[in-house]
Amino acid sequence: MKKINIILGLSAVLLTSTIGTGCKKYLDQVPNDRITIEQVFQKKGPSEQYLANVYSYVDDPSNMWEQNPWGGNADEIDVTWTKYPIYNLNIGNIGPSNALFDRWNNYYNGIRSATYFINHIDGNAEILSLGGKQQIEQYKAEARFLRAYFYFLLMRQYGPVVLVGETEIPADATANDMQIPRSPYDDCVNYVVSELDKAAAILPKVPSANGQASDREFGRATVGMALAVKSRVLLYAASPEFNGNTGFASLKSLDGKNLINQNYDQEKWKKAADAAKAVIDLGLYSLYKDPSGDPIKSYQGIFSQAWNSEQIFNRNNNNLTGLDVNSMPRIAGGWDGIAVTQEQVDAYFMSDGKPITESSLYSETGFTTENGVQVYNMYLNREPRFYASVTYNNSMFQGGKMTTEAPISFYASGANGKNGHPTDWSRTGYLLRKNIAPQTNNGSGGNGAQQNRPLPLFRLGEIYLNYVEALNEYSPGNPDILTYLNLIRDRAGVPQYGTANLPAPASQADMRTRIREERRVELAFESLRWFDIRRWKIAPEVMGEMHGMDINKDDNSFYKRVVISNHIFRTPASYLFPISQYDLDRSKLITQNPGW
Repeated sequence: MKKINIILGLSAVLLTSTIGTGCKKYLDQVPNDRITIEQVFQKKGPSEQYLANVYSYVDDPSNMWEQNPWGGNADEIDVTWTKYPIYNLNIGNIGPSNALFDRWNNYYNGIRSATYFINHIDGNAEILSLGGKQQIEQYKAEARFLRAYFYFLLMRQYGPVVLVGETEIPADATANDMQIPRSPYDDCVNYVVSELDKAAAILPKVPSANGQASDREFGRATVGMALAVKSRVLLYAASPEFNGNTGFASLKSLDGKNLINQNYDQEKWKKAADAAKAVIDLGLYSLYKDPSGDPIKSYQGIFSQAWNSEQIFNRNNNNLTGLDVNSMPRIAGGWDGIAVTQEQVDAYFMSDGKPITESSLYSETGFTTENGVQVYNMYLNREPRFYASVTYNNSMFQGGKMTTEAPISFYASGANGKNGHPTDWSRTGYLLRKNIAPQTNNGSGGNGAQQNRPLPLFRLGEIYLNYVEALNEYSPGNPDILTYLNLIRDRAGVPQYGTANLPAPASQADMRTRIREERRVELAFESLRWFDIRRWKIAPEVMGEMHGMDINKDDNSFYKRVVISNHIFRTPASYLFPISQYDLDRSKLITQNPGW
């Protein structure tokens, strides 16, 4: 099958003043040079370049310290450096006048660009002269998909949003013309789903141009991408945060209308289950498995093997090489700063498929000699995904400028410890290993080599977990729940539920727990945990004090859980980001999120 990728290498050569992108604010973005824009939409190449620029608004979540808070502000990652905005977010230094990680205007600029494209591409003389009516319809479907995706990105961060529809607000619009209120969350969901359905009805199954599949077309939206986004949209909408959440009773429009429906609707779970199953039933994707059968290589290969069978929606132009360097130990030329929390380490199963709280294999006493070094027994007999995801004290590593494999020490005076550098050291005694390419070597002491690779934003493993979660809420006991949950565990090299030593979950509540445990491990560090703990309404329980090993020690007292930071969560404010004061002042009908 053909694989999906966001190609942002297409040059958006149109001038910023012409295409109306860049620094302009929410709803300001109308091209100033009408004649130039009219000419653009009469030519094939410039129109395609305009569409490529619309793709550029797709987020890159790989920068966890400056641009993406979804890892470092959850309970799975702690970013070492205090100089970056993620630190201010964790200590609660955020508000309408200090709107950290503010994406409101950026996404609306993308929405505006997509709408302008949809409204102006129909009369493209050059494309029509080449018999390209079908191509125009596909291009419009791509823009419609992107517009719906940008609305979803707004919704997951801010909740109910302003639905602009097909309206183009002119650059010289008066303040009165810009007074559009937020729509109720359910209306936003219905609109986005409708737009995704319209796009999916036209988009090809594989990237194509002029009806012909082509590797050169990697990057164009497909039906699988549209349906995958729909799956996530409906799963979030069915979840406790947005499905009858009385904690949002105060979130209302100026006319007193609730923006979050206060009544629980069981049918939302069915819609979410059906949407996930629709992706599965396309038959276009399969869980990636390494030819060797090694589950560690299989899990690593999901991210390192470009265009593999599991990837649905990728971002090609990304900062993964920056993540590589920030996550590597100093002796590899890295900066030692993307630290895995003890909470996440504890979440991984044991090799018998059980959590550490239930497995007889787990021990926090004693050491075992491996590769000539002592390894704490906490790290032995863990499942394969742990070893593919976490660099722990005295684990073996080879990457960056390290030409041979060697143990990594996080002791205070060790090669990567706190005493060896004023700022570059892991606060938890762990580093991120998942989706870190050992070939990248452009950090301190490196030779500049790097491994560019696509970043999966949606993959089939998530869709399976979306499906079983929704199905368990709507139809507990449905045999598909165990089937698809076990497919994930089988690929991971973890014993499946329903075997002799691992009974199947006996109740809906027990299955819910097991699904959430699996999701936390399988999708770790993929910018999903932040939204999961909020939509499940468990964030107040799992946020707060984060733990790691005692990095101030050089002896075995290193192996002790200590508080390393505090990721503040304030109810209800921390459930949704604040809308900036700038946008509130400009749009008087927009109400602020609760707690801000």
